[in-house]
Amino acid sequence: MSEEFVDLGFVTAPSGVLVLGMASWIDYWPELGLPLSERARVAAASGGGHLWDGECEAVAVPAARDRELRVRARTALSWYTEEPVISLLEVDLGLPWTGPDDAPVPLGDLPVDRGGMVVGDGVGLDAWIGLEGEPADGLADVTYWGLHAPDAHAQFGGQRMPADGSWGWLDLPVAKAEALVAEIEAWRGGLRSGRSIAVMADKHTDYHLFQRAGADHPLLAGAIEVGGCQVLGIDWEAADHSMSHHGERAAGQVHPVTLEADGAGGTVLRWTIPPGETDDD
Repeated sequence: MSEEFVDLGFVTAPSGVLVLGMASWIDYWPELGLPLSERARVAAASGGGHLWDGECEAVAVPAARDRELRVRARTALSWYTEEPVISLLEVDLGLPWTGPDDAPVPLGDLPVDRGGMVVGDGVGLDAWIGLEGEPADGLADVTYWGLHAPDAHAQFGGQRMPADGSWGWLDLPVAKAEALVAEIEAWRGGLRSGRSIAVMADKHTDYHLFQRAGADHPLLAGAIEVGGCQVLGIDWEAADHSMSHHGERAAGQVHPVTLEADGAGGTVLRWTIPPGETDDD
């Protein structure tokens, strides 16, 4: 594992409560009972704790209200992709260490969500718009790719998306985006006899925007604003997740979360995610 930290960005927690949670499920908490903010407030009041309800999981801890909180990571090489992946996530909580010694305080464990992870304010995340939600700005992005993408580009235009080499348009009104998708699909024809091309419209949900913000980052980390707070989203490379973290909690794929002294009198939240190993290892 690299001894060097990689800075991922900053988050804010004006409520005094910070959450590290599974991005796929942030907007589901109210459907299961209390909103995330209330659950997180109670956990943070006792020094921090693990939240778990159905598929929804998160950790909530107290944090400084009046400053940006740095998020950084250590990396290791994925045994499968041989590319750097996060092996330790660390959030500076902006609070003094109050433990009787420097021993880590365990808070539970979390799986790596195939939809990514979110670090943000416990109250701000109540405003999170999930994958099935409607965008607050009324906009969407359209992308297309496949064997006949160059032919589609000659027909319809669009810009190259540097993250994955697809083509498309950003920040279109939803109605225009959906009409464009329908037009490209009509041009494509039937799946069996038509041109080989896939096309998709992604509405500007917070779920999509954090993935878009981190698409060009080597660790797929990107910051967006949610509920008036700066939130950091961390996506996971699909092949690495499938081989290293697939099955998540149901398969025992969970990783410890701790509060620790930072060596300079402060407190950090750490999530330790060792890279997966092959059966031979």
